Amino acid sequence: MLTATRTTTMLPVEDPERAGRFYADMLGLKPITTTEDGTRIFALGQGDALGLRPAEKGAQSRQTAISFEVPDLEGEIAELEGKGVRFEDYDLPDFKTTGHIAVMGTERAAWFTDTEGNILCLHELLDSEA
Repeated sequence: MLTATRTTTMLPVEDPERAGRFYADMLGLKPITTTEDGTRIFALGQGDALGLRPAEKGAQSRQTAISFEVPDLEGEIAELEGKGVRFEDYDLPDFKTTGHIAVMGTERAAWFTDTEGNILCLHELLDSEA
């Protein structure tokens, strides 16, 4: 059934061209195609894809829209910051980042936004045997 299918995550973007440059140039995703409605499709690992779908301003989520699992969180943050990506920092009563990173149970994570205001995350799983 659906457990054996590939998925395409769809993100709403006000300006697909601007967003496409961000995902290709800053995040290094490979463009696959642009559909008739202007949705730009990018390859993700394991045969999955990301679609940047044209949408009106304000259609973006106020929650994490997509999270990329990475093996070296600090290394990825440094590489993306070197390209101009700005990471968020939080200092809330029950949630705090240090050096852009929050530790949450069995993972560490850091957040940034794309050019359209979608909230994106990098996360690294912690070694459960440590």
